[in-house]
Amino acid sequence: MAIDPIELTKQLVDIESTTYHEGECGEFLAEYLLGLGYDVTRQPVPPPDPARTPGALRDKPAQPRFNVYAVPRSEHGFGVQPEVVLSTHFDTVPPFLGPCREDATHLYGRGVCDAKGILAAQVAASQQLLEEGIQTGLLFVVGEERDSAGAKIANELPINDPPRPKFLINGEPTDNRLALASKGCLRVELYASGKMAHSAYPELGDSAINKLLAALENVRALQLPVVEGIGDTTLNIGILGGGRAPNVIADKAEAHILVRLVGPAEDIRKSILTACEGLCEVVFSLELPFVQMRALEGFDTMVAKFTTDIPSLTTWGEPLLLGPGSIHVAHTPDETILKQELLDCVQLYVRAVKALLNGEAGK
Repeated sequence: MAIDPIELTKQLVDIESTTYHEGECGEFLAEYLLGLGYDVTRQPVPPPDPARTPGALRDKPAQPRFNVYAVPRSEHGFGVQPEVVLSTHFDTVPPFLGPCREDATHLYGRGVCDAKGILAAQVAASQQLLEEGIQTGLLFVVGEERDSAGAKIANELPINDPPRPKFLINGEPTDNRLALASKGCLRVELYASGKMAHSAYPELGDSAINKLLAALENVRALQLPVVEGIGDTTLNIGILGGGRAPNVIADKAEAHILVRLVGPAEDIRKSILTACEGLCEVVFSLELPFVQMRALEGFDTMVAKFTTDIPSLTTWGEPLLLGPGSIHVAHTPDETILKQELLDCVQLYVRAVKALLNGEAGK
């Protein structure tokens, strides 16, 4: 049975699945794949800690959620573990933008390229391959947009015992180009402490904001690594706050930083600690490593400046990264994807699977 990835994308986009609220979309996926003749495993993923995610749960409580893993059905019980697994995520960033919209050439809506269109292309490719006698697994996870919670749980999937898959083709918006590398990330939180006082008498207090600003000035002055052919390390101060009132010397201040890595994080960690010494506390709250991947003959290539679930899916085989759509419109109110690009990616996934199974991949 051939799958129309455009129609499946529209069905998926119509269902809200912002991170922590993926349950309804997961049920749709599981039932859809069962209807195609796949054996399906629903793998529960624990709810988030409300204390660590207050903004995400302010307007709507978290739903029960789960990953979906599917393999072609076997007459002898659960399907045989395929050598290649196609994978992406079905959670999206907020807000939900309502039903999918379209014109003659494009689809519009939350998730059309990140990553529900990708998911639809993977299902269509898996079905086409199955009709040619080639089995692939399908792994669709939750939580990628926040903390890769679903991918981390998927790494513990009991059926993922030996023989394990040899290859994992992960889907993110890469403009239908194969990623030779994806940047890692290091999330850094800075916390400065001081002493409150009346702002008319600053000598009686100790400004946490002044300390934090000094630390940030040092951090911004750091020389960050550049790797030829890959790109540069980048640093963004994304959140900055502190103080009580304009007429009060601040007793607390904090900043949240995200570093995009093109290599190991150890030297950058040391540099940040030195830059902040004596000024503020440094907490490294998340690290995802830089990943290099192989090429496939005949595929256009790129370097992904963003992070993916790949570092959390270490038991699923050698990773590759490929998907339709542009990361430049992901997470925006104008998220869109070309219908033809979606159709083209189905054939790219088919080609990639065959190349891997035929040993045609090249480093």
